[in-house]
Amino acid sequence: MSRPETPDTAPLPIVPPAEDTTARDVEERSAQPAGWTSAMRTLDAGLVVGPRAYTSREVAQRLGVSMASARKIWRALGYPTSPEGHKAFTEADIEAFESVLTLVRSGTLNEDTAISLARSIGQMTDRMVVWQIEALVEDKIASEDLTDPEARRAVVDMLPDMVGPLEKAMRIVYRRQLNRAVQRLTVRVEAGLAASAEGRDGSESDAPLPLARAVGFADMVSYTTLSRTMDDRTLARMVLRFESLAAETISAGGGWLVKTIGDEVMFNAETPEAGAAIALSLAETIAADEELPSARVALTWGRVLSRMGDIYGPTVNLAARLTSLADPGTVLVDAMTAAALSRDERFVLVPQPPRIVRGFGEVRPSLLLDGSAQTLLAD
Repeated sequence: MSRPETPDTAPLPIVPPAEDTTARDVEERSAQPAGWTSAMRTLDAGLVVGPRAYTSREVAQRLGVSMASARKIWRALGYPTSPEGHKAFTEADIEAFESVLTLVRSGTLNEDTAISLARSIGQMTDRMVVWQIEALVEDKIASEDLTDPEARRAVVDMLPDMVGPLEKAMRIVYRRQLNRAVQRLTVRVEAGLAASAEGRDGSESDAPLPLARAVGFADMVSYTTLSRTMDDRTLARMVLRFESLAAETISAGGGWLVKTIGDEVMFNAETPEAGAAIALSLAETIAADEELPSARVALTWGRVLSRMGDIYGPTVNLAARLTSLADPGTVLVDAMTAAALSRDERFVLVPQPPRIVRGFGEVRPSLLLDGSAQTLLAD
């Protein structure tokens, strides 16, 4: 397919304002980046509900709080800082800020907790929309042979038709995910804590932590070497394939993906058995994929601290350390996890030579094998 030569850094075309522009339109356009196309202005008008009619100080006055308190709320939700006196906020923005503030005024939450919840919304939605846009851009480049600037213009044109369906799906899925989290919280927490107490005397380093979790890591083998030999697009496809396959496998096993870090994924499960099944399936599924290198996988079972969507504690650190000791395509567990799994016939545990692990001293890992020949299938 032939196309005009366009440098990847070519600016987007500037569309001058129409002659019959109203004063409000002129004011709003003055706040928009130079180079916006008419499609971008249309999309902006559809996404930002209502005119930008309020300065930051006026927002604080409407909310009945100090500028410092108002700033905490909108920064937590991911709103950028606006210059003093600049009308950057809409009536809908104020409603969003008030919804957070109401949780504090009603006594439901203290300020720190409300800000933490607001930050979860801001950070997760920011990552979500970047992910979605980059996926659409990559699709346009691959399927229509467009340059990066051309693909981004095309995505802007198609987004108005996608916002409604994606927003609807997000609302429904949020409620389902919240329901799933509540079920974990109310049904299985006590059972998990009881299981985590087996074989312990209370002196362990993770004993004071509140939650019992299986913590696993899967790390692509030779990622650094491969990344030096691949072009950006091929590397991006490999990482996306790895993350997608891992996420599907973890979800199929009833676990949840905590985070991805390039060539590594971290996951949780509520029981050592569920974690072990996920770990084995990750190693097997990734090894069987012709587009991916094998993965090293490790699993530990213990207590953790959960904060802001992440988890912390010695159990997490040990799982991360064991991952680097595993051979490609295999799963390692520590002695405590091996003991928790030892009575389950679905798993075979093969003791390995003791290893010195930084921060933990001598560790006696075991190789985890599948004794049931059942694999979690990702679609």
